[in-house]
Amino acid sequence: MWTQYISLMTRILKAKYKVDRRLRCNLWGRPKSPFNKREYPPGLNGQNKKRKPSDFGIQLMAKQKLKFHYGYITEKQFHNLFVKATKLKGDTSQNLIQLLERRLDSVVYRMKFVSTIFAARQFVSHGHILVNGRRVNIPSYSVKDEDMIELKDKSKEIPIVLESISSNERDVPEYLSVDFDKMKGKFIRGPELDDVPYPVVMEPNLVIEYYSR
Repeated sequence: MWTQYISLMTRILKAKYKVDRRLRCNLWGRPKSPFNKREYPPGLNGQNKKRKPSDFGIQLMAKQKLKFHYGYITEKQFHNLFVKATKLKGDTSQNLIQLLERRLDSVVYRMKFVSTIFAARQFVSHGHILVNGRRVNIPSYSVKDEDMIELKDKSKEIPIVLESISSNERDVPEYLSVDFDKMKGKFIRGPELDDVPYPVVMEPNLVIEYYSR
């Protein structure tokens, strides 16, 4: 089972690196990202293409960066989050960030139970995660303040979990608390944009402009 899982994650990593090259940034902060070595788009003429993007192009790039950072979110799902963000009180761009960070797969990833957002989606879908003691297998499930997130007992010794929590590649953000001995964490509060440890600059205000055209 886990051999197949590792094979799947390898294919996903290769796909991620293609996204990095397309968006011209190390979107997930991974040390092996090809963008760490190549500062121009893929293709024979990539080094020579330096056209100034239009306002629409800048907005589209901001939208794509934010959407792709959260893994396999479809355009429809992402747009629905935007619509929901506009109906909440407060700043729409901050609301959008909070909705994205409240996704269960995002929380599992931020808590370092797995090493990638893609693995987090698989982990949730395969029933490894409990929310307040109950199994939840919906990656888009919206976590509330003070919710407790933990791994099932049988999942706590999985090698990829142990490898992820021991890695120094990422830190757990301040809006979450995690007890790695118990493999359990709490969602303390919804974050502001500056609280989220994005490896690249995210501009949700441009995403709002894109969808408000």
